[in-house]
Amino acid sequence: MRVEVTTPDDALGSVIGDLNAKRGKVQGVEPQAGGNQKITALVPMAEMLTYATQLHSLTSGRGIYSMEFSHYEDLPGHIAQKLIKERKAEKEPGKE
Repeated sequence: MRVEVTTPDDALGSVIGDLNAKRGKVQGVEPQAGGNQKITALVPMAEMLTYATQLHSLTSGRGIYSMEFSHYEDLPGHIAQKLIKERKAEKEPGKE
């Protein structure tokens, strides 16, 4: 997903750190009026499902974001292996 986050200056480091922790790739940061910063990033959709609550917490309710589909990308190998293992475990006989 292509994500744009507008955040107050004092929460910029926390928001960028959170995006990086979500496997996000920060593309740029632009100053905005009123002491805000606009962060542009690419973040996997699976990591964005609960982002509204997290951003609210990080910015004390002062941050906003928007996201739109950007492109498909291969899943990193270690995460793919974890998902494959979980799916195989679900399909084993005796598990429902």
